[in-house]
Amino acid sequence: MNKRIRIGIDVGGTFTDFVLVDEERDKIFTGKRLTTPHDPSAAILEGTARLMTEAGTEASAVHSVVHGTTLVTNTIIERTGAKVGLITTRGSRDALEMGKETRYDLYDLFLESPPTLVPRHLRREVAERMSAGGEVLLDFDAEAFRATARDLIENEQVEAIAVCFMHAYRNPDHERQAKKILAEEFGATPITISSDVAPEIREFERTSTACANAYVQPRMQRYLTRLEKELQAAGHSGALYVMLSGGGITTLRSARDYPIRLIESGPAAGAMAASYYSSLTGVENLISFDMGGTTAKMCLIDGGQPDRKHDFEAGRVKRFQKGSGLPLKVSVVDMIEIGAGGGSLANIDTMGLLKVGPRSAGSDPGPVCYGLGGEEPAVTDADLYLGYLNPDYFLGGEMTLDMATVKSALAEKVANPLGLSVLDAAIGIHNIVNENMAAATRMHLAEKGRDPRRYQMIAFGGAGPVHAYRLAQLLKLNRLIVPLGAGVTSALGFLVAAPAIDFVRSYVSRLEQLDLSHLNGLFAEMEAEARAMLTDAGARPEEITMTRSADMRHIGQGFEISVTVPGGPLGENSRDAIRESFFDSYHALFERTVRDVPIEAMSWRLAAAAPVPDITLDFSSQIAAAGDKLKGSRQVYFPETGFTDCAVYDRYALRPNDTLEGPAVIEERESTTVIGPGGTVLIDTYLSLICELP
Repeated sequence: MNKRIRIGIDVGGTFTDFVLVDEERDKIFTGKRLTTPHDPSAAILEGTARLMTEAGTEASAVHSVVHGTTLVTNTIIERTGAKVGLITTRGSRDALEMGKETRYDLYDLFLESPPTLVPRHLRREVAERMSAGGEVLLDFDAEAFRATARDLIENEQVEAIAVCFMHAYRNPDHERQAKKILAEEFGATPITISSDVAPEIREFERTSTACANAYVQPRMQRYLTRLEKELQAAGHSGALYVMLSGGGITTLRSARDYPIRLIESGPAAGAMAASYYSSLTGVENLISFDMGGTTAKMCLIDGGQPDRKHDFEAGRVKRFQKGSGLPLKVSVVDMIEIGAGGGSLANIDTMGLLKVGPRSAGSDPGPVCYGLGGEEPAVTDADLYLGYLNPDYFLGGEMTLDMATVKSALAEKVANPLGLSVLDAAIGIHNIVNENMAAATRMHLAEKGRDPRRYQMIAFGGAGPVHAYRLAQLLKLNRLIVPLGAGVTSALGFLVAAPAIDFVRSYVSRLEQLDLSHLNGLFAEMEAEARAMLTDAGARPEEITMTRSADMRHIGQGFEISVTVPGGPLGENSRDAIRESFFDSYHALFERTVRDVPIEAMSWRLAAAAPVPDITLDFSSQIAAAGDKLKGSRQVYFPETGFTDCAVYDRYALRPNDTLEGPAVIEERESTTVIGPGGTVLIDTYLSLICELP
């Protein structure tokens, strides 16, 4: 593989993180800047320019930039997307509001349903109908469709059109005719057809996904196009790639067409970085803990790979209540995300109890200690008061934190109303956010039937290493890993993720009745599309690997399980192989096998990937000028000791095989690691902190 210079950029709610990997010199450079919410590209351009200056690299030498963003999910949560028109089969106009006709909370008399993205007056019907088997029952009325589209675009002035016809997953011909008409007559209007974005069975979910894609498409197209132009104007001649929610890398063209596939783009990068460190350390089972300024993300790494799933709920009315959000048929890294970050705000609820999050100070105005106008104390303010953060070395000294203002805010907003001391208020904020994250992680483990004793934790993000030791204690874990550059590790995830894409086609059939010729055709179609897309993303065709699976169940069951499907042409002997694969998967999940109930397949999937980039973790560019390991000491609070004199170490001065004893604080430019009393730390070959808990 050719040596290249690449940049990873993660735009978060509070900070934008940067990592530059110079494969020619085997050097890594990192950076972090406050996110600019009004225009995320402003922070991107400023941070990229500074990073290249530090690396001594010209913009023209950069091979590619890989980007991840929370813009899609924020657009849906905040309901700031486009005005969308939906055209569907006659009789299906209200599918979005009917949903599954189930209540996500049976006992809530004032149940709040997630609002639809397309109001009823913008949902239109046309005559056409396919059968569940894909046969044409009613011809597509092209003239009626043309008139309906014209009315929506010219009179209602919709900004995007979504088309979702009945059973289009089985036969997309009518949707493709509709797309052709829209492209020919209304080419400036973004178009989404359901058979392109989510060619899967289940009408409600497919319609919801198509509408969500159309809802975010104009904004994402403008953003990505502007970012590409601004990077080019700054001298970047390389390609701009985007991370998918499933952890793969895709082209800008694909991202513009299917932006809904980027809904978990940023968080997925952290999971890919954790997977990379799993391979480096030889630890196959990890809890990935990524705590930034706005949220905390927990993901399980099993066998060196993050868990993935093929559906997602966006914009939930109730954060942890399944069914209270918009269902989307997209591949995502399976993780739990909660409003627990450095910027999470403390408040007193109507019952007089102290709560932390999910509201966040973000980057504007940020926590009180930033001195940018924030008035409500946040987690970072509590961490500063407890001694975990150095007010003179935040972002390597680029920001000075204001301790006096923090004391006043803690007293006014929390301590005095609750009749507490300022110290107890800070301890309460710190403990509550830790308990919130521990409870969420326990829930995630329990839902998957996993034993936490099998796992070690890897912690990163700007706030992650501050809270990781205590979180590991609460989860009763015995080892904690903190990589060098932990504050920007998620941005590294963009550069260690392989170009990858997932495809799906629904074809419902009992196993013994499968039309193998048709199924082989579906896989051939998906494989051809995958090779074309990954080659466009820079992969070599001969290096692309294909993995097949199917969503299968016993007849009569309401949910499916993922089953491995053999590669190559499928013949009669393949039925037995698929059947045994189903039994193996079923037994692994439920510890039983039922052999006398027929099996049916619902959807067939293909995961295609290029090789993972080979990156050498050499941070010598950052540690070359390091001096003494021990920077000094300061008073730091620990539950076991109260405030105690604690050694403070320079992360960049530590070398492989160095050892430390807790309590200790280890500072680096983008984050700070806190080790409690009794903990021991070994610096490994890659300069990661390997902490053993007592």
